[in-house]
Amino acid sequence: MDSGTTPLRWLVEKWLQPTAATPARVSRVKSPRTRATRCVRVEINRSSDVFSVFFFRHNDGSWYVFPPHADCPAMNEYRFGN
Repeated sequence: MDSGTTPLRWLVEKWLQPTAATPARVSRVKSPRTRATRCVRVEINRSSDVFSVFFFRHNDGSWYVFPPHADCPAMNEYRFGN
């Protein structure tokens, strides 16, 4: 992690702590809302419950639980000199 990116495997191991008995399953999420964003869902079974966490890939290669900031069109005021 010296390059400044957060690998998905490291986050899954830190947050979900999968084991051989309770492995984590990773599935890609495809949705019109996430077409420009890479998103995966990681599931793990814990004592008859399924625990899921969504991870979003950011432009720097890091994975986070929040989506990257969307680039939206913007308008700005420009003042001409007198």
